Amino acid sequence: MEKFVLVENIGMSFKTPRGTFVALKDINLSISEGEFVTLIGHSGCGKSTLLNLVAGLTEPTAGVLICAGREIAGPGPDRGVVFQNHSLLPWLTCAENIYLAVERVFGASENRAQLKARTLKALDLVQLGHAADKRPNEISGGMKQRVGIARALSIEPKVLLLDEPFGALDALTRAHLQDELLKIVAKTRSTVLMVTHDVDEAVLLSDRIVMMTNGPAATIGDIVSVDLARPRDRLALVKDAGYHQLRGRVLEFLYQKQLRPAA
Repeated sequence: MEKFVLVENIGMSFKTPRGTFVALKDINLSISEGEFVTLIGHSGCGKSTLLNLVAGLTEPTAGVLICAGREIAGPGPDRGVVFQNHSLLPWLTCAENIYLAVERVFGASENRAQLKARTLKALDLVQLGHAADKRPNEISGGMKQRVGIARALSIEPKVLLLDEPFGALDALTRAHLQDELLKIVAKTRSTVLMVTHDVDEAVLLSDRIVMMTNGPAATIGDIVSVDLARPRDRLALVKDAGYHQLRGRVLEFLYQKQLRPAA
């Protein structure tokens, strides 16, 4: 499908004690099936707001959103979401946290053995089969995020939505999970929309980088196509002139064209 996710003329406003705040205005974006797209921009530019709209967690004040030919009118199993906070239930094991999602989506059509198999398959996908019986307080922050990704993938979503999933992690863990995400996406051929503040992360992972203008009334300022060959190796990219050219283009937009005026 040429336009798997379609965002048409989206606007988003919020009522505040000081009047109406326009967060997003005239957002138009299409994402092809299997494409990895990142949203990047300064804090407050509406990246997470746009992601939440695609997730169906909030409704736009203008425009329409479509996923796989159907209008987005609320949350649904066709879209899996991973937040910066892992959002795991602390009294459940890793496997039980995933099983909860699997049962909700497939419980009416599959038996317990099939649901358990789906759960373990998702854990194996993120290389956490050995941690199935551990609770969130018994594993590291990076492992918690991998469980969150496994839970999102376990329901076989058409689109994977990631809201800065590695933002709270240390640099080495973050780099490891970025590499793991590259492998997972290549294996599952997922369509991905991801919010990030990290320029290097955006260039490493993306097929396209959508750069947002500063708010209020933020919109899409520019879109960069990342034509680096896959699979990608972060060490090889250090010496790749194309990588540095793309990185420079994003930095130029963020820190020159969108530079905030001095107070």
